Amino acid sequence: MDRSLSSYAAQRWRSWVLGVIVLVAAAFPAIYIYMWHWPADQWQVDVEVYREAGRSVLMGRPIYEYLTEPPQLLPFTYPPFAALLAIPLAWLPFGVVGWLWFWAQVLATAGIVWYAAYRIIHRNRRWRFLTVALLTAPMLWIQPVDEGLRFGQVNAFIVLACLMDLRAPRPRVLRHVPAGVLVGLAMAIKLTPGVFLIHYAINRRWRELFTAIGTAVAVTLGTLAILPSASIAFWGGAMSDPTRLGPNAGPSNQSIRGVLLRLTPEGTLQDLLWVILVIIIGVYGFGLARRAWLNGDTITEVAAVGLMACMLSPVAWVHHYHWMVVAFFALLGPHPRRDRARLIAAAALTIWFWLRLPWWGSALLNDAWPLRIIGHILTNGFFLGGLATFVLMRWAFTRSHLDQRQLDRVGSPDGAPAPHPSETR
Repeated sequence: MDRSLSSYAAQRWRSWVLGVIVLVAAAFPAIYIYMWHWPADQWQVDVEVYREAGRSVLMGRPIYEYLTEPPQLLPFTYPPFAALLAIPLAWLPFGVVGWLWFWAQVLATAGIVWYAAYRIIHRNRRWRFLTVALLTAPMLWIQPVDEGLRFGQVNAFIVLACLMDLRAPRPRVLRHVPAGVLVGLAMAIKLTPGVFLIHYAINRRWRELFTAIGTAVAVTLGTLAILPSASIAFWGGAMSDPTRLGPNAGPSNQSIRGVLLRLTPEGTLQDLLWVILVIIIGVYGFGLARRAWLNGDTITEVAAVGLMACMLSPVAWVHHYHWMVVAFFALLGPHPRRDRARLIAAAALTIWFWLRLPWWGSALLNDAWPLRIIGHILTNGFFLGGLATFVLMRWAFTRSHLDQRQLDRVGSPDGAPAPHPSETR
């Protein structure tokens, strides 16, 4: 018995060590490019915005009027609660903050993989940490995650919080935290997780809906008491000013509105098209999320709702598509080696988001008409990839349930009882 326990502990230790090596090796290209050799005036520019917001709180200067140093001149665009959370960043040198934030994103992405791919990871408990690292490695190279590492973004933490709040089985670390609290906190930091409120309402999940709203309102009112002028400035104008977010028509904006700004002239027609597409894509996406929730597939549920945040938001930068990490594992399912079609689909989607399609397309827009058409398609490549993800997730979801019905009728091939549905999703 002692020898068996010793062997188990040794394997777990090797799994940890090898996992760390794999993660560091996977992150090394981003470290080399963005942390060591990136121009100083573009280094971790978004986490600099967060840090300066924390400094503004401590110094008493207007949070939403202050811009970071030239040449970036970036404003703080998040709710004032996020500025309060950024105060610890103001206590450290910027260089230290940049490195800590970089590795925090890597670990948060590994956490997303841990919860989204749990059906794969927990089959071999002794090597699960190495498995997490191996599954996380390719995720660090897709453009949404890579862009987050480049700028020092917050999306990895938002995705992780929402995934933990909705995933079933519920993480043990949250056993005393009511469902909806993390979504509410995420909303108070960044507005886009508000799409989960729509999902809760559609499915009449009133307890989670009111818990999320109550949490967001509570911390927002608490922030109002601490930062009244900043709260009034944000909710009274800064929140609704799209110019604070940068050029909305650029290739980095992969929302419905971004696509229309690039392809159609501004005016009534563009507004009408936006409403129509929001309704069509919203019905499809929230419908998929509802079916997934009703059938216990919470990974597909979270991926579908998260992608709604990218599609329906007026602005969805490439790094907002961090939700694709969840979507990949929703598509893979619990047994990727048994279902090569799902494995190939997930691999193709990974490669699609690994390529720098929007920028390649942008470079072709001034060429002759055949290349210009290709350029327009590629410029909207991640939006189209998001649409393809919805279709593929629905296909994979339907496929898994057809397989389950067959097993329910005839039992498993070896004559054993058919597995519980939760083991096949």
